[in-house]
Amino acid sequence: MFNKLFGYLSHNIGIDLGTANTLVYVEGKGIVINEPSVVAVNKKTGKILAIGKEAKKMVGKTPGHIVATRPLVDGVISDFEVTEQMLKYFIDKVHQQSFSIFPRPRVVVGVPSGVTEVEKKAVIDATISAGAREAYLIEEPMAAAIGVRLPVQDAAGNMIVDIGGGTTEVAVISLGGIVASRSLRIAGDELSENVIQFARDEFNLLLGEKTAEEIKIAIGSAYPLEEKLEMPMRGRDLVTGLPKEVTVTDEHVRRALSRSVKILVDNIKATIEETPPELVADIMSKGIVLVGGGGMLKGLDKLVSEQTKMPVKVADDPLTAVARGAGIVLEDIDKLKEVLVSMKDEKSPI
Repeated sequence: MFNKLFGYLSHNIGIDLGTANTLVYVEGKGIVINEPSVVAVNKKTGKILAIGKEAKKMVGKTPGHIVATRPLVDGVISDFEVTEQMLKYFIDKVHQQSFSIFPRPRVVVGVPSGVTEVEKKAVIDATISAGAREAYLIEEPMAAAIGVRLPVQDAAGNMIVDIGGGTTEVAVISLGGIVASRSLRIAGDELSENVIQFARDEFNLLLGEKTAEEIKIAIGSAYPLEEKLEMPMRGRDLVTGLPKEVTVTDEHVRRALSRSVKILVDNIKATIEETPPELVADIMSKGIVLVGGGGMLKGLDKLVSEQTKMPVKVADDPLTAVARGAGIVLEDIDKLKEVLVSMKDEKSPI
């Protein structure tokens, strides 16, 4: 009874619990939080100093006893307690504007499609411990497809590629279920790591994670560009130990990213090969939809289209697709409950 009462005083929320960013969708309001999935912890006291944007500012700039970490690795919880604190912070932040003293929302959380039963349980437990009265899981490619308004419950093939920070999800969806899918650990973070490795190998230059990400976003590409782009790459010279700056072009960065991009494209092709021919025919007419931050890599749509011989488009506002999908499910949970992840030993509250 109390749960029901707290439910009336709470905002139901959808969460895209990403490796790089966490987005929170509030029923009736849309996306209200979009913050980095970073937590700064004081190792001496075990106290959490900052979460989200404030913690991201500290990455690479903290003294030895303060660590700014990501509690999720490859889309999966690596530090349960810190993830729970982060979720609690976001749930409380949503309810700060309301009069709810003790929020008990119903929460839908997006998870990678390849997660194990143990990993699913970890997400549900962390969400319940953070203050949710009910926690449901939805696979990220399914949430993304719903978020970009693909007709996932129709008897027709829909193909979505969600390239996030820690994982890339490739899925073919029909009749409210995933027909063929791949979940791989090559995504935005790996592409940034490629830039760091390239700078080390080519220029004896040690780059920071943040600098590599900025270069990837500004001039990174998967396909030759019409206009040449360049920018300075600043870091520490591995030979002298002194600061060093070199100018890199889009061609340099494309070369750095090429191996990972090839693996992504090969997995998209492999997923198409596993798809029944009737659904492939549907995808040929509708096209493949790219979402997630990695989907915005310049020329990736052209390269995938060239390699798969299918039309490819980047979704509008690709960064928020999973959170929007989780929110849409939340607002009509009875109609869309078949798209939620069920756990083998779970007594579902639906």
